[in-house]
This record gives sequence, structure tokens and C-alpha cells, in this order.
Amino acid sequence: MALTKAEIVKNLHSISSHSRERCAELVESVFDIMKGELAGGEPVLISGFGKWSIRNKNPRRGRDPQTGKELVLDGRRRRVITFKSARKLKDVLNNES
Repeated sequence: MALTKAEIVKNLHSISSHSRERCAELVESVFDIMKGELAGGEPVLISGFGKWSIRNKNPRRGRDPQTGKELVLDGRRRRVITFKSARKLKDVLNNES
């Protein structure tokens, strides 16, 4: 089961003295800040968790499946988000302390 925004709000509410509505506002504010920074081309780094950044897709070599002929595929016109996890997160996921 995926962790949803509603679950994050519920968890924050359970460990804080804030109302559920205030917790929802806080979570939404954090995501709005992150979206704004990424939209402006700036990376978002959360120490111990990871880094989100924006990049453009480069042209790449491909193949026509019908003819087998190699060709160059254009880069994507849209930017894509990449995520690189921090060492601490990798260690937690691999049960290392």
C-alpha cells in the first residue's frame, strides 16, 4: 500500500499537538514549496532522505521494431524529475546501521 498525503497528515497529527486541519495545511505547504522550487529548476535536497532534481531528456539511439533499422530518437520536450536517495536512506532500506 502506498503512503498517501492523507496518511502523512494522519501520522503527523498523531505525533503532534496540532489539529488535523493544521497538519494538512503544513503537509500541503511543504509540497507546494517543493513543487515551486522544482518548477523553477532548483533541486530539492532533504538531508538523510534524498535529492529531487529536474533534467531534460537527451536524444538517444533507438531501433525501428518493424525494420530493425537504427535511428536517433529526439530528446523529450518535457523536463523529467529524477530522485537520488541519500546514503542514510539506502542504509535503512538495506537494514544497515
